[in-house]
Amino acid sequence: MSHSSPDYTVVTPEVLRGWRLPEPTGGKEGRGSILVIAGSRETLGAALLAAEGALRAGAGKLQVATAESVAGLAAAALPEALVRALPETEGGVIRADAAHAVRDLAEKADAVLIGPGMENKEETQGFAERLLPHLTGPLALDALALACITADPACVHHLEGRVVLTPNPKELAIALHVEQQQVDDDPAGSATDLAKRAHATVGLGGVMSWIANPDGELWRDDSGSAGLGVSGSGDVRAGITAGLLARGAAPEQAAVWAAYLHGRAGERLASSMGPLGFLAREVPAEVPRALAEIAS
Repeated sequence: MSHSSPDYTVVTPEVLRGWRLPEPTGGKEGRGSILVIAGSRETLGAALLAAEGALRAGAGKLQVATAESVAGLAAAALPEALVRALPETEGGVIRADAAHAVRDLAEKADAVLIGPGMENKEETQGFAERLLPHLTGPLALDALALACITADPACVHHLEGRVVLTPNPKELAIALHVEQQQVDDDPAGSATDLAKRAHATVGLGGVMSWIANPDGELWRDDSGSAGLGVSGSGDVRAGITAGLLARGAAPEQAAVWAAYLHGRAGERLASSMGPLGFLAREVPAEVPRALAEIAS
């Protein structure tokens, strides 16, 4: 792979063309099954955004597990999905002990995404800590599901690198137990630090995206537009990442491609609609077009 500097590779369509995604092999099973564990009574939207992001990235079979009070709404909004209702707290968040209720789906899925829109740090951390030992990967952890990494980066070591963490700068600072200014000053070094501690690929979102793998390799992605700094955007990106994992992409490949596809989808919307004011829910539909551009 050609490095633009000794330190990192700048992600371009040319780089991606030289690093092709696994080709789908026919039916929906051939394109991989994704399980998205996400949402709460107040944040079902995050689960829907992540789920559509996964499908638009090419995953073949979609399964969603969310809080029982909104599972029916999720099933109606996602006709493509099997939806599993999970026990919730009085406040409508997925309970820590709900992990047993989704273990069968999680063990069989080709990739699992945990975190978008999950509320309540203690319940979410407890949920992840109960489920993770039963998983073999690939796995993507987003948002509050990163709390288990903050508590103990070794919680994913048994997955032997088949993990992508998708923090924003604030979440990365929390996971590293440092001030956010430290991450802002050295995002690449911070992403690399967490990648080495957790033995996982880190896809750091933000104005500029940095992807670091546990071996110290780094990628920088400058695609995207200011319009992507919008509510729900990170949920879509986490979903794209997980969908690519389900297709069979390696963790760093999924993270690098997801950063670019998410950014390019935002650029396409900015040019067709205007730089600001497009919605996160409009981003997934642009992903297949962004994929097609690279293939052309």
